[in-house]
Amino acid sequence: MSTLSSASSLADVEAAYDDNASYEEDQSTSKALAFRTACRILLRMLPKRARKGERGEEEFELDLGLIAKELERAESWLAANPVTSAASRTKYVDYSGFRN
Repeated sequence: MSTLSSASSLADVEAAYDDNASYEEDQSTSKALAFRTACRILLRMLPKRARKGERGEEEFELDLGLIAKELERAESWLAANPVTSAASRTKYVDYSGFRN
């Protein structure tokens, strides 16, 4: 279950994004899933443009397309590295021909 929710602050989501960005390096599907969730929430939370001051000084614009590309990369990585459950890793030994 994700640690992020509707109650998560922007700082929480940004921290999850940063903490899980190494999913490829770590070969971690759980990090990739958390990173994907953080990307989705950031795309919704972040404004494309922000302005401070009455005269428009300190205006900046974010390229949300960069986050969207990171989301696509995470989804591609997850497709190539599917999540395995504990049950699918269980191996059963067949001893039926052991004494033959």
